[in-house]
Amino acid sequence: MIQRFIEIGEGYSDIYELIENAKANKHRVSKLIALHTKLNEREVSSLVVVMQPTDPGKFQALYMCREGIPNPKFTQNKRYELFEELASFLNKDIIQITVKPSTMFNEHALYYQYLIGILRLNHYIPPLQ
Repeated sequence: MIQRFIEIGEGYSDIYELIENAKANKHRVSKLIALHTKLNEREVSSLVVVMQPTDPGKFQALYMCREGIPNPKFTQNKRYELFEELASFLNKDIIQITVKPSTMFNEHALYYQYLIGILRLNHYIPPLQ
């Protein structure tokens, strides 16, 4: 199975695309995840929509808005509220995980491998086959 992060943006106006993509494919949405981190002394979150793997092809997309949304634990904000509304619409819980910031990795590909490892270890996505 191929699992790949597809970065939509940092969560400014592109959060609307993430939400619309999830609503349009509600039958395929597997999980909603908020990844919290500290980036340049700011508490921020990445929002992830995990899709069911395709059949055929066994490709699992993880759509993401990376590190541009204030962490709702510290700052209430409309963008995170929209994600909570999506969770309610889809009848899903938002999984909360604290992770390292992407700036700790020399390449975004390494950061995404790190995140995939965390998600696999916690059984949020299927293991490598």
